[in-house]
Amino acid sequence: MRTAEINRKTGETDITLSLSIDGGQIEVSTGIGFFDHMLRSFALHAGFGLNIKALGDLEVDAHHTVEDCGIALGKAFCQAIGDKSGIARYGSFFIPMDESLAFACVDISGRPFLAFDADFNAEKTGEFDACLCEEFFRAFAFNAGITLHIKLLYGSNAHHQIEAVFKAAAHAICAAAAKRGEGVLSAKGVL
Repeated sequence: MRTAEINRKTGETDITLSLSIDGGQIEVSTGIGFFDHMLRSFALHAGFGLNIKALGDLEVDAHHTVEDCGIALGKAFCQAIGDKSGIARYGSFFIPMDESLAFACVDISGRPFLAFDADFNAEKTGEFDACLCEEFFRAFAFNAGITLHIKLLYGSNAHHQIEAVFKAAAHAICAAAAKRGEGVLSAKGVL
C-alpha cells in the first residue's frame, strides 16, 4: 500500500496528515470551510485516502494554513509514490463544473514545476482567498516533485472555477499515479 504520514509544526501551523494513494477514508479539518470542501473533493476524485488536521494562525489569514497543507500533502505524496516504478507517470484531465471548465496535466517526474493560468471571478469564496489556490498547488507540486500544469479555460462563478481546478488536478494525478506494470517509465531508467 502506498502510504505516508507527515507531522509538520511551525510557528504558524500544526499539521498532522496521513495519505493513502490507493484509497481509504477522507477526513479533513483545517478551519477553512471552503478549503476543507476542496481538499475532500481533491482526495475523493484522486482516489486517495486522506486524513488531515491543520491548526493555523487563521487570525492572521488563511495563507499559512493553505500553503502548509500543500507542503505536507506534497511531501506525503512524494513519500507514498516511492521510486515511481510501475506508475503511468503522466495524466491529464478536463473537468466541467457547470459553466466553468478547467484542465490539468501532470508528470510525476521528480522535477518540480507549476504552470498555473487561472483568473477567478471573485477574490473570495467563503473565507478562502481565491489567490490561495495557486499557492496550494505550488506548495503541493514542489514538495511532491511533480510537474503540474493547470489552466482555467473559462467560467463565471468563482466557487465552480476553483472546484473545477481542484477536480481536474485530482483526476490528472490519479491517472499519473495509476499502476501500469514494472519499472520506471523513462528511457533513462530512473526519475
